[in-house]
Amino acid sequence: MDEPVRQPVTGRGTYKALALAGALLLMGAALYLYRPPTTGPSAAADDAKEQEPTPKAVAAANAFLDSLDDKLRQKALHDFDSDKKSRWSNLPVTFVQRNGVPLGDLSKEQREKAMALLSAILSKDGYQKVIDIMDGDQKLTEGKGGKGKDKGKGKGPMFGKDLYYLAIFGKPHETKAWMVQFGGHHLGVNVTVVGKHFVLTPTHTGAQPSFFKRGDKEVRPLGREIDAAQKLIDSLDKKQSAQAVLGERAQGELLLGPGRDGKKIEPKGIKGSDLTKEQQKLLLDVIAAWVKIVETESAAARMKALVEKVGETYFAWSGPTEKGKAAYFRVQGPAVVIEYAPQGGTDHIHTVIRNPEDDYGAGLLKK
Repeated sequence: MDEPVRQPVTGRGTYKALALAGALLLMGAALYLYRPPTTGPSAAADDAKEQEPTPKAVAAANAFLDSLDDKLRQKALHDFDSDKKSRWSNLPVTFVQRNGVPLGDLSKEQREKAMALLSAILSKDGYQKVIDIMDGDQKLTEGKGGKGKDKGKGKGPMFGKDLYYLAIFGKPHETKAWMVQFGGHHLGVNVTVVGKHFVLTPTHTGAQPSFFKRGDKEVRPLGREIDAAQKLIDSLDKKQSAQAVLGERAQGELLLGPGRDGKKIEPKGIKGSDLTKEQQKLLLDVIAAWVKIVETESAAARMKALVEKVGETYFAWSGPTEKGKAAYFRVQGPAVVIEYAPQGGTDHIHTVIRNPEDDYGAGLLKK
């Protein structure tokens, strides 16, 4: 009689070994297929770094440079120590050639990247000021700016948004110094980036016309500057006014304007220590109208340093003190000089801000 076929006998230990092997295979497959999450603490830290001012500016600068062909890139990029750096101006570009590439030679995408770089090195309000100045200059080409005999007269092809130039000095870097220069008629922005510091000086802002409309909105590119100064001059008593006001006629020349690097002038006017606390705050408001053009964190640090020296800072006024009249004023302290100069009337304004200790980041680079 045939014996039934029997299955081989397998011990309990063998079953455990097979189960363990299967589990290890499943774990290995899971680990192989696993990918780190795109969100979470690590990703958030990377995103935060990208949003920090200097990495953001470096990325914007490189994006602009990478968008250019070799010919345009050669025009846009210069050595950090190039002597071309000081060759900036507020005059029309047909009078004084600018460094870099004009917006008019760029494609729409390249132009957007150029403006994105400006946005990265300036505050929101500072960037808007640049746009307002450029829009005002465009009005000159359209013949819609100006007042009186100049109203409605086009100024020809020497003005307009296409004639603003962008140049970069030095390779954009998170720790090494580099600089962005942007300018055209009534604008000369120089921002030197040294690590986390964004140095605005020297920079020229101007306006012509000083008032225009964008749609239904009234635009005054330098409205904050003159309004702040007017509040300060109005707050002075008779004795203080006698110290601050230098003459009855407005001075039209910028003593430390473009082409005057390294020049020194004597402080005049009323000293900050002779102002009340409230008046000192008004003086700081005047200064802030320029300082806060640059990237927000650097502007805040700069204002903090200037607050400490407000008692050593002078305010001078030249011209009528009545609101709406053409008047020159100057702010001058150990680490800041600001000038506001109307050019024959209130519709054409030149201004400049400098730091005798740190123009082009020179002070930071010595440390």
